[in-house]
Amino acid sequence: MNLATVMDLKDTANVLKLLGDKTRLSMVSMLDEQECCVCEFVEIFNMSQPSISQHLRKMRDLGIVKEQRKGQWVVYSLNTSSEYYALVKELLKHVPSQREKFQWLEEKGLRIICN
Repeated sequence: MNLATVMDLKDTANVLKLLGDKTRLSMVSMLDEQECCVCEFVEIFNMSQPSISQHLRKMRDLGIVKEQRKGQWVVYSLNTSSEYYALVKELLKHVPSQREKFQWLEEKGLRIICN
């Protein structure tokens, strides 16, 4: 599939601009592997919850990620039904694995804090 025929230039630029941020690109790469809670991102990136939520809101608003409520927690995952999914997956081929961040969470006992 030729992405250029599916998306117009403005849409492509918006996705690239959004994922041009290192934190958001890392988040999307992580979400490509498994879902995450805001609290896990707070620990990984050592940022405030409002800052993390702002990053996630921008990606959710564009449809790149989706959220699901699990009790009082909101868990995020990559939106595989997004019109931008093919572009995101193609970009992620060029991003190093983020598995070490999950391993760090597990080592610190923080991986499952939202259950």
